[in-house]
Amino acid sequence: MIVCPARLEPTFSPRPWGSLSLAPLFPEKSNLAEPLGEAWMTGNESRFASGPFAGKTLGEAWPEMPPEWAGTRADQSGAFPLLVKFIFPEEKLSVQVHPDDDYASQREREAGGRGKTEMWYVLRARPGAEVMVGLKSSVTRGEFQRAIADGTAEKCLEHIPLRAGDAVFVPAGTAHTIGPGLVLCEVQQNSDLTYRVYDYNRRDAQGRARELHIAKALDVMRFGKQIGGKVEPVRVRQGPLTATHFAACRYFATEQWEFSERINTATSREHFDLLIFLDGSGSIQWGADRAEYAPAQVWLLPAALGDYLLAPDARTLLLRTYVPGDLKELGRRLAEQGVAEADWSGLVHR
Repeated sequence: MIVCPARLEPTFSPRPWGSLSLAPLFPEKSNLAEPLGEAWMTGNESRFASGPFAGKTLGEAWPEMPPEWAGTRADQSGAFPLLVKFIFPEEKLSVQVHPDDDYASQREREAGGRGKTEMWYVLRARPGAEVMVGLKSSVTRGEFQRAIADGTAEKCLEHIPLRAGDAVFVPAGTAHTIGPGLVLCEVQQNSDLTYRVYDYNRRDAQGRARELHIAKALDVMRFGKQIGGKVEPVRVRQGPLTATHFAACRYFATEQWEFSERINTATSREHFDLLIFLDGSGSIQWGADRAEYAPAQVWLLPAALGDYLLAPDARTLLLRTYVPGDLKELGRRLAEQGVAEADWSGLVHR
């Protein structure tokens, strides 16, 4: 089978808290009649626009991908492991929480049985924009349950103001919501399991309230010490490339690449890479072949691609994310670049 970078087409999800315009990332999605909240870039229904799987959905292609594409360590027994989204909130999302793998495998088998740990990267933030992530350490289960009932759940959460370039790690079990005025890129386990505890009394066009899942949410929610929140990244300069490392866990590792000159890099045979282009244009070059990239595109780079080159026409900003086979691999790679363990260990969530 041909081994080459392959681009994925997005699918779009209506949400009551979404936006009527997704420009400039998706200029064709402007002046909408219904608010769109999310662009799913690697969902099961996202379709390959190029490469040997062109025309197939990711859900169809993933089980049949050979190791040269998926990687020698890939688990292909379930859905594609990573879901990448762009999120466009113009109102607050519900106060919610996601289960972990253990709970999901026991209680949510029909929904895929996979938990949801995620991180958010901030593309744009209006003044005053914020998220709320994690309960205040003094909040007990009983206090939070009463706050849900009286509509004051927000007061139990930590408020985190954000600006462009920030990142937030949200492990399973962490209560959270996203405020308006942000455009986020979300990297997460490929799961849509969400337990809502408060939805600001919103109603749909038929006057119905969205379902709440309070009992399940309280079962999975982390009380006391929290492990999520805003990330303190580690930046490494390698010639023309500035790499900013945000978070690494067994589900994903994510870093930002910024460059204005061509860079040479390579894939690992253990795992595929996803390149999420946020700004800039140029070409991906491998062997004698090339493909043009642009903002709001996600490219899957097969594990066996090996050496390739990114040649920008203008300053390029992208996120690279992958499923690490071994978190020690990241530590070794950063150590080779002169980063002390004390500086990067806080990014690793085991």
